[in-house]
Amino acid sequence: MLYTINDVMRKLDLIESNIQTNKSNNELMTIRDVIRYSKLSDATIRRSIMRGTLKPFKEDGKKLFRKTDVNNWLKG
Repeated sequence: MLYTINDVMRKLDLIESNIQTNKSNNELMTIRDVIRYSKLSDATIRRSIMRGTLKPFKEDGKKLFRKTDVNNWLKG
C-alpha cells in the first residue's frame, strides 16, 4: 500500500496530538496546583486527602497527584 505525503503528514499529526494529550493527562500536580486547577480551597483538598477520596501519587515528602486522578476525583 502506498501513502501520499499528505497521508503520512496527517498520520504524524494524529500521533503527535495523541502524545501531547497523554503527556498533559499524566502531568504531576502539587497541592497548590490542584487548588489552582480545581478552584477549590486548600481545606477542601486536604480534607479529601484525609478521607482518602483524593489519593496522592507520592505521599512521602511533597504530595504529588496525577492530573488524571484529579480529573476523576473532580468528576466525583
